[in-house]
Amino acid sequence: MGLPALEFSDCYLDSPQFRDRLKSHELELDKTNKFIKELIKDGKALIQALKNLSTAKRKFAESLNEFKFQCIGDAETDDEICIAKSLQEFAGVLQNLEDERTRMIENANDVLIMPLERFRKEQISAAKEAKKKYDKETEKYCAVLEKHLSLSAKKKEAHLHEADSQVDHVRQHFYEVSLEYVFKVQEVQERKMFDFVEPLLAFLQGLFTYYHHGYELAKDFNHFKTDLTISIQNTRNRFESTRSEVECLMRKMKENPHEHKSISHDTMEGYLFVQEKRSFVSTWVKYYCTYHREPKRVTMVLFDQKSGGKVGEEESFTLKSCTRRKTDSIEKRFCFDVEGVDRSGVITMQALSEEDRRLWMEAMDGREPVYNLNRDSQSEGMVQLDVVGFNVVKKFIYAVETRGIDEQGLYRIVGVNSRVQKLLGLAMDPKTCADVELDSTEWEIKTITSAIKFYLRMLPAPLMTYQYQRSFIKAAKRDNQEARITEIHSIVHWLPEKNRQMLDLLTKHLANVANHHQQNLMTVANLGVVFGPTLLRPQEETVAAIMDIKFQNIVVEILIENHERIFNDMPVPGGGPANLQLNLQPRRRSTESKAPSCSERPLTLFHTPTHSQKVEERNSVVVNSTPELQQPQPAQAKAPHNNPSAYPTSSSAAVNHNSSGSHGHSWTPRNSLTSTDRDQDRGLTARQNLQSRPNSLVPGRQARALYACKAEHHSELSFIAGTTFENVHSSREPGWLEGTLDGRTGLIPENYVEFV
Repeated sequence: MGLPALEFSDCYLDSPQFRDRLKSHELELDKTNKFIKELIKDGKALIQALKNLSTAKRKFAESLNEFKFQCIGDAETDDEICIAKSLQEFAGVLQNLEDERTRMIENANDVLIMPLERFRKEQISAAKEAKKKYDKETEKYCAVLEKHLSLSAKKKEAHLHEADSQVDHVRQHFYEVSLEYVFKVQEVQERKMFDFVEPLLAFLQGLFTYYHHGYELAKDFNHFKTDLTISIQNTRNRFESTRSEVECLMRKMKENPHEHKSISHDTMEGYLFVQEKRSFVSTWVKYYCTYHREPKRVTMVLFDQKSGGKVGEEESFTLKSCTRRKTDSIEKRFCFDVEGVDRSGVITMQALSEEDRRLWMEAMDGREPVYNLNRDSQSEGMVQLDVVGFNVVKKFIYAVETRGIDEQGLYRIVGVNSRVQKLLGLAMDPKTCADVELDSTEWEIKTITSAIKFYLRMLPAPLMTYQYQRSFIKAAKRDNQEARITEIHSIVHWLPEKNRQMLDLLTKHLANVANHHQQNLMTVANLGVVFGPTLLRPQEETVAAIMDIKFQNIVVEILIENHERIFNDMPVPGGGPANLQLNLQPRRRSTESKAPSCSERPLTLFHTPTHSQKVEERNSVVVNSTPELQQPQPAQAKAPHNNPSAYPTSSSAAVNHNSSGSHGHSWTPRNSLTSTDRDQDRGLTARQNLQSRPNSLVPGRQARALYACKAEHHSELSFIAGTTFENVHSSREPGWLEGTLDGRTGLIPENYVEFV
């Protein structure tokens, strides 16, 4: 039930019922007054809480904005860049949202607190004042009326008339005050319906505006949120593969630490204890020593591993000699003596073990160090990139595309290892390959896809070659996407013909797989994670190489997404990396660029067949291979660092001549031949080089280096641009000359020099 109406006519009657109705209105006003008072108090507390929340959120946003991600490696993927800037994006959204909240808080006092306080003071307080006046007039009227009624009738008429007039005046004033009070009470009751509710509505409107602003921010943020979600998922997938690789490397290091120890033939470094003699007492002090073979420079730094800081200054000298210390001449084990050109006296050093001393001795006297290429010698040479391999891969791909292109987790789900090896063995064996029926249910799709990956992993070198592995990685690290595509496009066309053909065949298939990602869930990014480490596996297994797996994945993604452009169109001249473009200016090697390697041999893909094998394989090529596979182009010898195609080598011509004469067979890697085969192979190469080499390549000529080169094998020569070689003549190695420099004879890359 609502409040009863107060009739003005009831003011004259002033009945008990009127007083009860008026009392109910007064109680409602008191209740409203207390409620508004509490509401103002709570509103102020809410505003203060909002201010505190805004301050805390701004502090949170500032913390996000100040933090910078540091990724492992010298470059970041697009996904890592997106994730790295996400904190700044989050901070920007929060700051923007808090700016709107600040405006809402500033308006809250004007639209909520002040109107409520004004209504309470101006309306409810006025009603209370009217009540006080009404109560006072009631008491006055009642007192006058009682006094008037107590007058004796015997009073004089004039006195009675004056008393009547006075009572009428008081009664009239009482009625007026009563009417005004009733009017005010009902007015306040009606006013509170809008004067009280309207400020609350305005405050809620401010809240709605704030939340709507947040909604609009969320809509604007949605695009970045989608990209970030994809980047996080891609990074998580790469992390899982990278983590497994790092764990595998860690286990290998734990099991055989010596086999996986990083050894360089140019530098030897590690801790040595150096004997220091002081006042009839000799002490052994621990130094971290580094030896650079080329300048024969030894550097020693006094270092305490426990404190983690450098103790002394760096000390260096040029090595004159290194002599093993006999056991009976000193009490300590693993000792050797070194002498310096620019330092007097003999320095006695103690290695950490016998093996460690052997490595230091080998490095310091110039003998060949022990290399560990982290390869599985048992598996190397099991498969080759030959016609048989092409036919097997084509057969496998056809089976995948006809039977299981829509199978979920294609290539990600692996088959049983024993079944995979059995399938690949049967398919690669000429005696059993015809009996392999891939259409039958005997071979699961995951077994076939795993066989394709297993074949690529078992190649002697990765499909995209060790030679260009770093070039591909460097291209993937470029900031601009178009620059990445252009550079990778150029590098792909530098690959040996067989490698490029197989890569074309594989990426075309992977593009088809990616087109069915709605069914098989294998997006381009997922395929990059699967095939990146296989197609671009590093020559040396290190943590840094594992950290580059994410860029290997990016290279594969680019190859899949741009397959038609990369393999069907020739690259734009000058579109390759800057360090491999033709340089028509005076050939000066930048001090900042890395010296090119002399040990990048021509990539070799096939075993040298016997005469019967040649006839048999020639027939199989005609029957089984496509036209583009019948005349494989052998890999050329290493091109100059500035341009791999700028100077055609006579060795490549010789190899091409041999290829055409041998029906498409190229040279065999040295480690896959017997000593007799190798000698025969080199003899044939030498004869062909001499037959095809220009007249300028006669023994005894001088040659001048066009580029600098750093030897990576004891049979090679290191030199800088402008160096003159004596007695330059052809060698048995394709793409290499033999010459003399400073009395030492060794191999020189043929297209690194010009004859004078």
